Amino acid sequence: MEGSESEFGGSLFGLRRAFRSGKTRGIEWRTGQLRALLKLVAENEARIFEALKQDLGKHPVEAYRDEIGVVKKSADHSLLHIKEWMAPKTGKLPLLLFPSRAQVLPEPLGTVLIFGSWNFPISLTLDPLIGAISAGNTALIKPSELAPACSSLLSQTIPLYMDTEAIKVIEGGSDVAEKLLQHQWDKIFFTGSPRIGRIIMAAAAKHLTPVTLELGGKCPVILDSFSASDFKVVVKRIVAGKWGACAGQACIGIDYLLVQQKLAPLLIESLKACIKRFYGDDLKNLQSICRIVNKSHFDRICKLLEEPSVAASIVYGGSLDRENLVIEPTILLDPPLDAPIMTEEIFGPLLPIITLDKIEDSIDFINGRPKPLTIYAFTKNEKLKNRILQETSSGGVTFNDTMIQFICDALPFGGVGQSGFGSYHGKYSFDTFSHDKAVLHRTFFLELEPRHPPWNDFKLEFIRLAYNLDYVGLLLLLLGLRRRYTRTGSL
Repeated sequence: MEGSESEFGGSLFGLRRAFRSGKTRGIEWRTGQLRALLKLVAENEARIFEALKQDLGKHPVEAYRDEIGVVKKSADHSLLHIKEWMAPKTGKLPLLLFPSRAQVLPEPLGTVLIFGSWNFPISLTLDPLIGAISAGNTALIKPSELAPACSSLLSQTIPLYMDTEAIKVIEGGSDVAEKLLQHQWDKIFFTGSPRIGRIIMAAAAKHLTPVTLELGGKCPVILDSFSASDFKVVVKRIVAGKWGACAGQACIGIDYLLVQQKLAPLLIESLKACIKRFYGDDLKNLQSICRIVNKSHFDRICKLLEEPSVAASIVYGGSLDRENLVIEPTILLDPPLDAPIMTEEIFGPLLPIITLDKIEDSIDFINGRPKPLTIYAFTKNEKLKNRILQETSSGGVTFNDTMIQFICDALPFGGVGQSGFGSYHGKYSFDTFSHDKAVLHRTFFLELEPRHPPWNDFKLEFIRLAYNLDYVGLLLLLLGLRRRYTRTGSL
């Protein structure tokens, strides 16, 4: 739905009222909503395929792999583990507090705001929602207006399957987002660009609202030397990772590639052959590749190629179809490092290849730029692997493959520095939308008088020792204290 300022306030009030009712805290509500979401996806698969085709030109295979499959996997994983995640965890206490017991109790944050993203408009909207539901929150979803067919589909279907008192959808553009940010939320989850992320964070700061920002950055590939058979696999994974996920319009997509100069000719020829095999070599009949989302983004990507020194570095592709918003997979060799194509996130089907004297130089190259969301490194050299892990900083590192880390529920997904902060997926999604409440239970047995005034030297010594004693030491200290009390009648 779309609405006025008063309707936004009404939606938020309704969500808060639903949360205060306590119904979202029970496991029955949480599992029921997750099953409803699975039913929504299953019964509307064909409509989702069509909406993704309209918005981005996604092939059904890519749509299922990156959108529907991600949602089903995440919801199934949460259903399998939610009881375990919700259970209070026992905390270990210092002996000074004996006898007592402690718990860490996960509790929902309250009412959360989720901003979806246009490049994966189903999975990057519903996957965070799965975490919010699993943790017991009420939620308002604002899908991206840049994927209007998917936004409309979510707005139409979610109220038919899910609890409309606790989960709402509001459509609209930046004006709607601005109005939503004027209200106080218990959590804001945003997927998008660093530029908008700064706006989200500034608005959240006014209310001290915690945020998770899933941003992007220039994700590099480090390519070491390989045997001929391994090299074929490497090339396929690079080509699929660069152009096979929304035509490079992905926050974890490959932005540029670092390779030794002597390997560059072989790499380029191998990439060309693989591109033709995967996507074809005729701009008008490209297959299995998405189009650019809109004319504004199309023009932005084209502008990256306009500088003569950049255009001169093109070694493959570069053809444009403005009418259909298609850009041919394009490879550039050593474009100027100060050009926008090497200083801004590309978010499109252009792949700069940067040559180095030795592959170890890639570490300094990466460290000279903002921290990426992901580093991809193709190498069997354990020393190089360790250097990458120890000497660089990024949201994550994937060795010898691309993109697949996104579907791994056992790993946190999130950035660092300009690539964002906070993480989700699997248990990390549950944690992102939860607060770990510390609970301490005490008895009235064994009251240690040295903890109370009036102070004296003995009590100072007692407290000094008590912080470092085991059970036996504490018992001996208590016996000594008892004898002293018996003898003197005071502490």
